[in-house]
Amino acid sequence: MPLLDITNPAVIIFLKENYEKENRLRLNWTNKHREAIQHAATLNREPTGYFETDVIAHNMKEGMTTITRDHVVAGYNRRKVPLRDGKFITGGDNLRQGHSIADVKLGDPKEDPRLARPSKDLSLDPPMRPVKPELKEVIYKSKPEYGRDEYLKKRSKMWPENRFYFAECSNWEYGWRMGDSELCQKPLYGRCWHLTRTLRSRVGPQPDPLHYKSSDLPGSSKCVAI
Repeated sequence: MPLLDITNPAVIIFLKENYEKENRLRLNWTNKHREAIQHAATLNREPTGYFETDVIAHNMKEGMTTITRDHVVAGYNRRKVPLRDGKFITGGDNLRQGHSIADVKLGDPKEDPRLARPSKDLSLDPPMRPVKPELKEVIYKSKPEYGRDEYLKKRSKMWPENRFYFAECSNWEYGWRMGDSELCQKPLYGRCWHLTRTLRSRVGPQPDPLHYKSSDLPGSSKCVAI
């Protein structure tokens, strides 16, 4: 909502009327509750003679009804036979069933043979994806141009999800699965080089279509040959 222009005479009159209305409402409320306000301000109330123990006992008596009701309900529920919703208890032979990297479709056993393991194998899944052979050969090349530094430099240019199956640290959450982000997608309403695109096209620049022109004025119009 835009800010009001307090220099506008109409806005000044509007604000003045609202201030006067607010003052009338405040005065009306004060006159309506004058006796209650004076009674609360004088502090000449009659002493009740209550002690702290009386207040605690009153709260305890009010809560005894709830305690009695809950005790009856709890005794009724204790006599019920519990429902066993777990029909099947997993054992050591099927802990990996449906929870491995291959089962959740994060990796392909054809690309990574380490994932092709029996379900009874309870060893941990590999954290890192397999390295491509052409990238692995960089380590074994001559050291001045290649070697470990060049290998790590090339690996750092890859997205984290292409190197590891899961985010190994919290710092990777900012760059994880960047391909699904809208920032990497082509904007729907971005700028387009219309002149360059038309000049480099096969047919060259063309006039605007007829529906781009403004509508004709009412009355007699000329026929346009299409």
